[in-house]
Amino acid sequence: MQVTVTNADGLKRELKIQVPAQDLEAKLGAKLDEMKGQVRLKGFRPGKVPVSHLRKTFGKQVMGDVIQETVGETSQKAIEDESLRPAFQPSIDLEGEIQDVIDGKSDLTFKMSFEVIPSFELADFSKLSLERLTAEVKDEDIEESLKRLAENQKNFEPREEGAKAEEGDLLTLDFVGKIDGEAFEGGSAEDANLEIGSGRFIPGFEEQLVGAKAGDDVVVKVTFPEEYGAEHLAGKDAVFEVKVKEVKAPAEVKLDDELAKRFGLESMEKLREALAEQMKGEYARMSRQHLKRAMLDKLDELHDFELPPTMVEQEFNQIWHQFEHELQHQNKTAADLDEPEEEVRAEYRKIAERRVRLGLLLAEVGDKNSISVTDQELNQALAERARQFPGQERQLYQYYQQNPQAVQELRAPIFEDKVVDFIAELADVQDKVVSRDELFTDPDADEHDHHDHHDHDHDHDHGDEKPAKKAAAKKPAAKKAAAGKDAGDKKPAAKKAPAKKTAAKKKDD
Repeated sequence: MQVTVTNADGLKRELKIQVPAQDLEAKLGAKLDEMKGQVRLKGFRPGKVPVSHLRKTFGKQVMGDVIQETVGETSQKAIEDESLRPAFQPSIDLEGEIQDVIDGKSDLTFKMSFEVIPSFELADFSKLSLERLTAEVKDEDIEESLKRLAENQKNFEPREEGAKAEEGDLLTLDFVGKIDGEAFEGGSAEDANLEIGSGRFIPGFEEQLVGAKAGDDVVVKVTFPEEYGAEHLAGKDAVFEVKVKEVKAPAEVKLDDELAKRFGLESMEKLREALAEQMKGEYARMSRQHLKRAMLDKLDELHDFELPPTMVEQEFNQIWHQFEHELQHQNKTAADLDEPEEEVRAEYRKIAERRVRLGLLLAEVGDKNSISVTDQELNQALAERARQFPGQERQLYQYYQQNPQAVQELRAPIFEDKVVDFIAELADVQDKVVSRDELFTDPDADEHDHHDHHDHDHDHDHGDEKPAKKAAAKKPAAKKAAAGKDAGDKKPAAKKAPAKKTAAKKKDD
């Protein structure tokens, strides 16, 4: 095998590999000889088929296999001999006529093109100064949480005959929605339950039912929001003919042992303790998320190295695809933004570069410090994943057994967290006590869209910088963990299609 480096421009590499025809012939002969004792052909005793006959019958097919195996083996050996680290699967381009190679008339010659992982120096993590936000779980926070639990457990009892509906009451309704006097699809329901003040129905609907009594017929006039999901209803005036069938008032739920027993605990004291532990875990999770974001910001500042162009392009394409998908979900296009499309593309390309840089960086830290994910950690993550799909555990385990890429996506965030923890152990980390509200501020949201993105994954995220300008059509976050070969490459969860609801309900209900 002869290897020639034909291109070494920046991170690009191209190798020309030549394998002599006699080497291929030797491999072919060895395979045919191995087949001799296995092939059963009519007219020949087992193990007595001449190699010459096998060559005539199977030679071209076997040589095809030999060539395929040789390309795989020699390309891998060439990479190892040259001490290269490809950023992705190399592309192979065979030269010459493949039939001449199969016939043994020509050497096997091919070119292998790829980009390599850059070499770079890691910062001294012991000189990294970081701030970890912490907050104390206070008694009043626990009591507030208890009240929310009780609120969620409340029952409703029928009001006395003739009583008027109040804020917080539960109404049972029949209604028919009409636009320009014509009933529209999805605008009718029977025995629908509505808690006044819940905000489940479109703006203005619930308020007009305050004061209604069981048996009343109420005409509710509303205007569908301009951004309503169903285009044929958006911005339209509608009239709902509502029949109030029953009015129920919320029954008081006491903070006592009976409430605790609803949650499987023996006393209110035990419930308080359980809530306190749960809240401590939530506080610790948010504290870690803030620390992680601050760490990744500093690591990004401290490291500047050339990035494989193809990795950046692939990452950008994923971001842009999600961006367009989310715009489509809002019934908008890039033309609806208050920035030119090229500026938006430039902003998201910077995010792509950050993700690739941090991904490569964390992978390098893990590699140099022998950080890996154990089978036990992977099995634990798989078990936690299975608990999210009760009754489908078997199918989920089979899915992961049959999909190595899915296993990698499960492994990646575990690896990322272990690397982050490793760096945090070396860094100078100082605790800063803050309020609960400050602790639970999304560390990945800037001042412009702090309240716009509530569906971020806080556990495995490389803290993308969001574009500073706010678009007229809200710019989707287009977020996921930084793409690196080994770093947490967790794709954003696909949005579930909402179940069909009556048009009176808010689209995001």
